[in-house]
Amino acid sequence: MAVTDVIGGSGGRGSAGPWRNWAGNVTARPARIAAPASTEELAAAVRTAAADGLTVKAVGAGHSFTPAAATDGLLIRPERLTGVRRIDREAGTVTVAAGTPLKDLNRALAAHGLSLTNMGDIMEQTVSGATSTGTHGTGRDSASIAAQITALELVTADGSVLRCSAEENPDVFAAARLGLGALGVISELTFAVEPEFLLTAREEPMPFDEVTGRFDELAADNEHFEFYWFPHTGNCNTKRNNRSQGPAAPPGRVSAWIGDELLSNGVFQVACAVGRAVPAAIPGIAKISSRALSARTYTDIPYKVFTSPRRVRFVEMEYALPRKAAVQALGQLKAMVERSDLRVSFPVEVRTAPADDIALSTASGRDTVYIAVHMYRGTPYQAYFAAAERIMTAHDGRPHWGKLHTRDAGYLAEVYPRFGEFTALRERLDPERRFANGYLRQVLGD
Repeated sequence: MAVTDVIGGSGGRGSAGPWRNWAGNVTARPARIAAPASTEELAAAVRTAAADGLTVKAVGAGHSFTPAAATDGLLIRPERLTGVRRIDREAGTVTVAAGTPLKDLNRALAAHGLSLTNMGDIMEQTVSGATSTGTHGTGRDSASIAAQITALELVTADGSVLRCSAEENPDVFAAARLGLGALGVISELTFAVEPEFLLTAREEPMPFDEVTGRFDELAADNEHFEFYWFPHTGNCNTKRNNRSQGPAAPPGRVSAWIGDELLSNGVFQVACAVGRAVPAAIPGIAKISSRALSARTYTDIPYKVFTSPRRVRFVEMEYALPRKAAVQALGQLKAMVERSDLRVSFPVEVRTAPADDIALSTASGRDTVYIAVHMYRGTPYQAYFAAAERIMTAHDGRPHWGKLHTRDAGYLAEVYPRFGEFTALRERLDPERRFANGYLRQVLGD
């Protein structure tokens, strides 16, 4: 096992020094870094940290905007705890090491003619990082990545290893599928998978008033529906993904590069940089860019339809609201932007999820709409996010665990009916708070 005591340096994979997240808004300076390659090495690292009086946090790819993984104790790095461990076609499952990037899992599954049922729109995250913070895509019937977990292996505060499923340690399994790193360090995960299928994506510009007027219809009639609204305009871009009999018809190489790289990343990067330098230009840029999008339809295997490259760096806040509050909250958000002096260069993203049974899932016990606001990295975001948060919390919104928010344990206990169930389990598994940090004290208390 690679272990480093931090004494300086600039950081980076496997080296001593500070750790920074993808957005660059969180920095941690751990006393020690470990990169275990097995469950046994991970358990040993936790035991050694406990003996030395260090707290322990595991980090994934750093795509959280909150300091969920920050620590001044032992930082567990994921890069050696990777790979597919088992594929069980009969059971319809795949078991992977916790540090495996989603992109590697997706490619391995595709090589075996298999797929996850649903996923988010990026695949740079590790499987444990994505599930522990509640990463989700959009779906009428299919839920978050965590909801697709059928078993997991958890290293607890004393270095013991718990196997958890609906049959084995079911109380831990019920909570640890989305555990915020508060219950232990996940070493491996087993996901339900299915034979690979095709999705047809239909992307289409649509006016804001039409999207919101037809929201219930569009969400009900499509397996996966999402849209982006461009602030300072009445324009949206919608995306509908539905299973298809084929044949596969992926975007042409040139058109895919133009849509996904040139427009969505290259030109958008330039537009955001101009907007940061000259905020007054943002409304005009938004009107032009929102009209530049055109309709397209393509068919491909799931991960190539669900995911997109995200190279423009930003900060984000996302709230999960009861589905019935979607249209009202969106109208309030649009009205707030229009009457303010805010200049918002990033689209607002709207997705859905069905209710699930995970204690701290943002969709726990209720059909959900997700509303995400973003700002380009380096742009003042606080006033915009604060105003949006006031709207979201007025609708009993639940903040995404990996995205910026100001909520504390008192508020969260009110909007999560099973909050006490989770904190009681945490008290049992980690009474000394081996896995605590400032963020968990904020959102869980103590």
